[in-house]
Formats: sequence, structure tokens, C-alpha cells
Amino acid sequence: MTDVFQGLKAQLEELEWPSLYMFKFVCPNDNQTVASVIKHFNEVSEVEYKKSKNGKYIGVTVKELMLSADSVISIYKEIATIKGVISL
Repeated sequence: MTDVFQGLKAQLEELEWPSLYMFKFVCPNDNQTVASVIKHFNEVSEVEYKKSKNGKYIGVTVKELMLSADSVISIYKEIATIKGVISL
């Protein structure tokens, strides 16, 4: 596990689980990339989109009920493999 995920895991383990967790990502504004991010979440998750000022990027916020810190880290690791996506 990289240092980035170790620090995040330590913070997440201080929370009570299961918990509603808010994921935030910045993606290039193309449907394929955004769909690649969204497919990692349940159909009932609350998803919000916000285009950047120039329309080149789109912010994606997803609220989902997560069972543990490990489940949150797992999603971040999967999405880290998508080219051009930045996790916040």
C-alpha cells in the first residue's frame, strides 16, 4: 500500500463504519471517462456533476454507503487506474 493510501486509511479508520462516504473526482469532460468512474458505484448512489469554467473538465461527487475503510481504499485504487482522473 502506498503512503498516500496508508495516510487515508488511518484517517478513515477513525470513523464509524458503515458510513455514508463522499468521493470526489476531477475527470476530463468526456462520457467514456465519466462512465468509467461511475461504474464503480451502486445504481442508488447519489451522483453530482459540475463542469469546469471552460468545460474541459467535470467534477464528479458520489455519496455512497460504505462498509469499511478498506472498501473506500479499494474504490480509490480502482479509479486510480483510469487515465486522466484525479481523486480529491
